[in-house]
Amino acid sequence: MQLREGSYFIQNQKVTDLAERFGTPLYVYDGEKIIQQIQSIHQAFAGIDLKIKYACKALTSLAVLKLMRKHGVDLDVVSPQELQIGLRAGYAGNQMNFTPSGVSFDEIEFAVEQGAFVNLDNLDVLEKFGQKYGSSKPCMIRVKPNVAAGGNAKIMTAHEGSKFGIDIRQKAEILALVEKYDLKIVGLHQHTGSDVKEASAFIEAASRVFEFAYDFPDLQCIDLGGGFKVAYKEGDYTTDMEKFGAELSGFFREFCEKYGRNLQLWFEPGKYLVSECGYLLVSANVVKEAPGRTFVGVNSGLNHLIRPMMYDAYHHIVNASNPDDSEQDVYDVVGYICETDNFALGRTLNKVKANDILAILNAGAYGFAMSSQYNSRLRPAEVLVLNGEAHLIRQRETLEDVLRNQVEIDV
Repeated sequence: MQLREGSYFIQNQKVTDLAERFGTPLYVYDGEKIIQQIQSIHQAFAGIDLKIKYACKALTSLAVLKLMRKHGVDLDVVSPQELQIGLRAGYAGNQMNFTPSGVSFDEIEFAVEQGAFVNLDNLDVLEKFGQKYGSSKPCMIRVKPNVAAGGNAKIMTAHEGSKFGIDIRQKAEILALVEKYDLKIVGLHQHTGSDVKEASAFIEAASRVFEFAYDFPDLQCIDLGGGFKVAYKEGDYTTDMEKFGAELSGFFREFCEKYGRNLQLWFEPGKYLVSECGYLLVSANVVKEAPGRTFVGVNSGLNHLIRPMMYDAYHHIVNASNPDDSEQDVYDVVGYICETDNFALGRTLNKVKANDILAILNAGAYGFAMSSQYNSRLRPAEVLVLNGEAHLIRQRETLEDVLRNQVEIDV
């Protein structure tokens, strides 16, 4: 979002015009930003056989998935429904890897039937896979390297206490099952967590996975997950992709040389690809003065963007209706849900009045994807801005959507 000509714009679309045209609350995605993020990863790993697998749980809108596919990005899916959405977006089964956690075996079977790469994360399911498929179907193994890294305890996924992956110390049990069923292990996977601040955490996890890999002769890829850090506020640490790519590329080349042949390197970015492209536009319902504080009550809440309440996440907020910073005030920006429901506390904004449009930034990842109908509120519409054009990609919900699956009975 840029300030020019006295107004805020997403590409050439004036933010307040988008709010007026499509209504609020409204999710808006800048397609050009997604393309830039894709390109930044490829540039960082130039010369490496690299495959980006978008962790689509961050945002599963069909238009966004089609944009990813157009730019050579495959998918990482975590449920049969995400897999089916990927198929609807035009992906072939073998362009998706299925990385669930603790699911029933029928989900694994479904993914195999669709031709997806299945990523197995416990010994029990590895045994069941061997019993059913033997060497007839390839699979991947998700290992847990016991590295603690991430921006919040809830999104750290590779430490010793995490539910994800087979502990790297259980290598002997894994190899016993591989030998017993002649399993064809084509990939090893790990995911350290989200918002990883230091490249050293990736390097440490990668070194443990590489060491683990030498006993698996049929590997086609090493999947190091995602978790690259993006900025949520001024001065925030971000992953230096150029430096990170240079460090890890050299490390990966050394591994491939020792392994005996070149493998493909996979990453599964989610937030990195779509967080910064997204804006949640909301309207100020009321500006409520109280002793010692001023509340701005907006027409949205944790039902549309739960990250501030769930993860204590910071989201920068801009008064898109008032670009004049000569007069500012400190506000608590709060939602309309019937419980404590804060977007920001003690936030300095350009003067806000009722009906102003506020833009909540970095809302592309885990915004709409984690939204709900709590309080029987309606989910927002979604708009994708691409090549200077604003496209409605999801209709705003109606009361009929809220009631759709309820069955009325006489009582």
